[in-house]
Amino acid sequence: MLIKSAGDKQAEIDALEALLVRPDVDGATRHRIELEIRMVRAGVSGERDAAYEIEFHLGSNRNQMTIHDLRIECDGRVAQIDHLIVNRLLDIWVCESKHFAEGVEINEHGEWVAFYGNRPHGISSPIEQNRRHVMVLADVFAKGLVPLPTRLGITIKPQINSLVLVSDRARISRPKGRTAERVEGLETVIKVDQLWPTIERAYNERNIAALGKVVGRETVETVARNLAALHVPTNVDWAARFGLSPQARPAPAIGTTPRSTSHGPAAAQGPAHDRVAWQRPACATCGRRVSDAVITYCQTNAARFGGAVYCMDCQQQVGRARP
Repeated sequence: MLIKSAGDKQAEIDALEALLVRPDVDGATRHRIELEIRMVRAGVSGERDAAYEIEFHLGSNRNQMTIHDLRIECDGRVAQIDHLIVNRLLDIWVCESKHFAEGVEINEHGEWVAFYGNRPHGISSPIEQNRRHVMVLADVFAKGLVPLPTRLGITIKPQINSLVLVSDRARISRPKGRTAERVEGLETVIKVDQLWPTIERAYNERNIAALGKVVGRETVETVARNLAALHVPTNVDWAARFGLSPQARPAPAIGTTPRSTSHGPAAAQGPAHDRVAWQRPACATCGRRVSDAVITYCQTNAARFGGAVYCMDCQQQVGRARP
């Protein structure tokens, strides 16, 4: 049963694309921004594939609760959980989804390499990343931020499991033999189409004693909804992340002089084209003056913004509202 869907990432992509047209972005920074855009889009694709697989099997199942795109904070630590599944045994599956179009390689030291344009790029281990998410989630329960059911005065504690979901079209190169034993958590890396068989197999392997933990449908739904209520939306300052100022100041074109902004007699003494004070275009929604870079961006994306000019803040709202 679906409790929470994934949020829309288009606003993040729009904000990153707006940075690309700023005049203060050098080549190296532009490359980093383009790579970030590629990663966000790949992440959206991976999360979408995993969410489809999860909802295909569990969407109408009232014994299993599903949460997508859950960001929780606890004692200064943050867990950005792609997918979370809770069943009536209070088994919780924390799933980190990854989309590697050209495949991924894991070596005997647990180091990960993804391939883009047939070139290897080192990346952080999703196994370790998800392990941190599990730790934060365990703290959430330990501190009572999500009340747990009790039976005969004893709290029924959840069993938290970790899975890393890789696109079923990606190639996964793993260490083999004894070297594989050195990589803790390697068995948690599966392709997304193996998610439900993995969960079902784990359920069938539980011993009879575990059945004593079974809680009612209403109880597991309450636990899931209380978890979803802890969601804190992300608010990334992309300009700051790439070392850019909040607002670019476009330099005047070479060989030109700024037009007069005076409204007094001095303005009338100049050439005819200088007599009218120059006004920078304003945002069509809030009236805020915008930079040349923002104007260029809105003109380039005229279909999205209806030919109007909007500041960066209003772009996110208008871009989502238009079909």
